[in-house]
Amino acid sequence: MFQTSILHINRHALVNNLEFIKKTIGNKPRMSSVIKGNAYGHGIEVFVPLAESCGVDHFAVFNADEALRAHKSIKRNSDIMIMGMIDNLELEWAIENRIEFFVFEFDRLFAAIEKAKEMGKKARIHVELETGMNRTGFDESEMEQLINVLKANRKHFEFVGLVTHLAGAESIANYTRITSQIKRYKAYYKRFKRHGLKPKYRHIASSAASVTYPDTRLDMVRIGILQYGFWPSPETFINYTVKNETNIDPLQRVLSWKSRVMSTKYVNTGEFIGYGTSYIAKNNMKIACIPVGYAHGYSRSLSHQGRVLINGQRVDIVGVVNMNMLIVKISDIPETKKGDEVVLIGHQNGSEITVASFSDFSNQLNYEMLTRLPKEIPRIVEF
Repeated sequence: MFQTSILHINRHALVNNLEFIKKTIGNKPRMSSVIKGNAYGHGIEVFVPLAESCGVDHFAVFNADEALRAHKSIKRNSDIMIMGMIDNLELEWAIENRIEFFVFEFDRLFAAIEKAKEMGKKARIHVELETGMNRTGFDESEMEQLINVLKANRKHFEFVGLVTHLAGAESIANYTRITSQIKRYKAYYKRFKRHGLKPKYRHIASSAASVTYPDTRLDMVRIGILQYGFWPSPETFINYTVKNETNIDPLQRVLSWKSRVMSTKYVNTGEFIGYGTSYIAKNNMKIACIPVGYAHGYSRSLSHQGRVLINGQRVDIVGVVNMNMLIVKISDIPETKKGDEVVLIGHQNGSEITVASFSDFSNQLNYEMLTRLPKEIPRIVEF
């Protein structure tokens, strides 16, 4: 084992989550599996073939680099959709390999049409509309020109999707804004339809919207965090439990993170532990060194307050989280020895350390903590 920790990816948990998603969204919408941010830290190269084996056949990424990694990883005839950055110079590769991509400005639209003409192949585009997010997308002032350009160049593109991005469907505070966006999108769709421009897929729903706003489940839904076993926010989970009159979480976490005890030692009362003078032993202690630190995605903000599992018990981090190491107090489990399993995220002997606990002790979101897990940590699929 050349790495200091391993991420375990559980297939059974993924199957469970996909079944829940299917039950929630119904039979009509196609699910696009969002794998941006290295598949939310789960690893594109590991997650894509695993998801395909569970029936997933459409993947959404942020940029061309992620699309290339996904394209190299697919084992079946799955579709890939770039939702964000693709340089105009990369359009030829995308068109050649039938990669779908968003167009949200005329520069990209014109470049895609010209490249499609040159290649004699159709660009597979999703037209993104600005409905209130104020980030990317064609707005009202551009609509007439957009429709005219699309009508004049029908033979050079495949109109795969008409899309918008909702600005925070995971929070009830955004309810008015979200419902306004939905209304605006539907008006735009009718306008496109009147001009004979009908996309294969209408899609506006993220994980949160798919759960909270049923009328956003159109022809496709873009599911990210839910498939990995996490709720977009506590509000989303509460909304689900109230509607379904249950307090049981139907999701299972796909990822767990494990390491090993690197070393143990005793520290006398009054001695400082680790860098600086931020932690002093108040009594004689036994500590263990774990070869994981902020270089591995374990935030320095968890110094003095994070926890891990050893021998089924939660133990506290003492001292500052280092670049490559953290120290935990094992006085209550003195039998702990070098080589013992350490669970940073996941279950051990009936106890659990959750990703949510990281946000409880720091300012990190679930999304942030997961996507910061380095690519270099091995991902192993558990069946």
